[in-house]
Amino acid sequence: MSLPVPVVTIGLLLASNVFMTFAWYGHLKFKTAPLLLVIFASWGIALFEYLLQVPANRIGHGHFSAAELKTIQEVLTLSVFAVFSVTYLKEPLTWNHFVGFGFIALGAFFIFHKWA
Repeated sequence: MSLPVPVVTIGLLLASNVFMTFAWYGHLKFKTAPLLLVIFASWGIALFEYLLQVPANRIGHGHFSAAELKTIQEVLTLSVFAVFSVTYLKEPLTWNHFVGFGFIALGAFFIFHKWA
């Protein structure tokens, strides 16, 4: 039995976001590392992001519109980043972050709501 398209799509996008977040922000804990080294390391990590993200969008398109796929991606990106920021970077999230995230969630509501 195969998994439903939304489960596969969202699962792959979630996993890709973990790689993306480390590729984009993981190097911030290594500020003394040479910039060229962290650029290549980030590209290496980002390869795994693309290996998951491209199939996720290919599988999900048709069940989801492109706008819905992008919205899922952005909501997952913020969710993964929030956890990453607090646990890995040890940077707190403040009330204004939650307000901003709330507005993005409101935007997602408008994207996914079926208007008559």
